[in-house]
Amino acid sequence: MDYPSALVEVVVADNGSTDDSRAVASQAGAGVVTFPGVRVSELRNRAAAIARGDVIVFIDADHEVDRQWLRVACEVLNEPGAAIAGAICIAPAGGSWVQRAYDALRDHTPGRADVEWIGSGTMAIRRRVFEEIGGFDTALETCEDVDLCRRARALGYRVISDAALATVHWGDPATLRAVFKGELWRGQNNLRASVRGTPTLRSVPSIAIPIIDLACIATAIAGTITATPRLAVIAAAIFLALAALRPARMIVRGGSARAIGPALIISCTYDLARALALVWKVPHRRASLAAAPSTEAA
Repeated sequence: MDYPSALVEVVVADNGSTDDSRAVASQAGAGVVTFPGVRVSELRNRAAAIARGDVIVFIDADHEVDRQWLRVACEVLNEPGAAIAGAICIAPAGGSWVQRAYDALRDHTPGRADVEWIGSGTMAIRRRVFEEIGGFDTALETCEDVDLCRRARALGYRVISDAALATVHWGDPATLRAVFKGELWRGQNNLRASVRGTPTLRSVPSIAIPIIDLACIATAIAGTITATPRLAVIAAAIFLALAALRPARMIVRGGSARAIGPALIISCTYDLARALALVWKVPHRRASLAAAPSTEAA
């Protein structure tokens, strides 16, 4: 990091690794704490309570930051009213077609701008704000970052994205199966986090689409069972139309038209998982292992 090392404290919070991560971190000079089996939101809170800095930075183990990250994050937090800084992550270079398409669908905010939320995979937040809002909600299995940012904004603080803070996410799903399993887990608390407070215009699709999609899935199944193909076709058409919104938005942002096909496949898989997440719960470890990069064909 191009940041004074004397001003940086590294705390590695381990919640049950089975390799030599703890030993490697300790040998590198990090403070290592172990909290086996606790969910991510609580793990982050416990680590933050140990850290002593005025700025708390959360970096997940599968994210790679560059040398300027800390310096730029602190510059962003020096803006008036700023409380949280970060950016949408990017896929690894040379990744699978699934990773490329998955990344193309992300809304990469150019330059520096206020946003509704920052992912906690790489997030910088002022300690006083983190403590004021009570940290992450440990009742949430997923979407704890969306909820944290919402509560910060409700108190008048700014959440700022800076493209220079984009990090490589080595945990990006490499297969369709991994996309499905990962979103099945992440979608579990989507509605719960999204409807807290006053929903914004941008949060409406995240709330409405999974519900509509689940209704479409149920209708398609009912149409098939009752030999009413027209009903099943209409339900499938609505599902496909909603899934097509992301690739369409990608094109509007300047994406390549050649990427529409793969992007639509990813979007359909994403929406299917998010819809089923409303009625199907999976544990974090199972989902995270499935979402890890692999060489398995999609």
